[in-house]
Amino acid sequence: MHEWDLDTRVDPTGDGRFAAHLTDRWSGPGGRPNGGYLVAFCLRALGEVLPHPDPLVVSAHYLRPGVVGPVRVDTEVVRTGRRLSTGEARLSCGDREVLRVVASYADLGAATGRTLVLGEAPDLPPPDECVDVHGGLSRSDITVADRVDLRAPKPHGWAQGRPTGTPHTEFWIRFADGRPADTASLASLVDSAAPAVLELGETDSTTVELTVHVRARPAPGWLAARVTTRYLVGGHHEEDVELWDATGQLVAQSRQLALLPAG
Repeated sequence: MHEWDLDTRVDPTGDGRFAAHLTDRWSGPGGRPNGGYLVAFCLRALGEVLPHPDPLVVSAHYLRPGVVGPVRVDTEVVRTGRRLSTGEARLSCGDREVLRVVASYADLGAATGRTLVLGEAPDLPPPDECVDVHGGLSRSDITVADRVDLRAPKPHGWAQGRPTGTPHTEFWIRFADGRPADTASLASLVDSAAPAVLELGETDSTTVELTVHVRARPAPGWLAARVTTRYLVGGHHEEDVELWDATGQLVAQSRQLALLPAG
């Protein structure tokens, strides 16, 4: 079993409740569990109680940082229908709610409606011709970087101490142990890379809310990512992410509102 599956396991305890454990192997700056990692627990629990197989739209509100250790996930089925089902999940550390997720699920394998894609995948060299985006830069507290492989034609500017001034990055992404991405893990991979605002000379960013649209089941292999910020207002910024699979198919989009550190 891959690390992701082991480290996001949820065990039912009855009445739509699940027990789980946050590890320190998917942490971001400061050793706090990565936001995308937290979402995975809610989606795995909702996948157990909703009848459809694929998350279609996910809205996650971060209330406070997660804490490594035991957690509880409480779920509620809001509605089930023929094409969509919707549920809510609340992730708590002790008696403190950390994350609340509302998600609608569908069967993307049965989607037959009209398709029109006006964008295109990032134009990147093959992954084996690319390098680690961090350029060898490593921090012991950011363990998620050891479990998600990110490659680009050259290291990101911020990682070399030379931010480009343009909050836009494109790169390849996959789980480092080779686990194929699926629709549930796409909602976490969109939040697994460093924020694009680091190219403005910023040092960190904290997610307030994350919305993910899952568009298709990904083909096996690397995913091409495009990350962009266009508006930074009063210390808050949006970040838009696109993920495209190895066949050039758009498989996920996300937008998050995030907050820069005070001062």
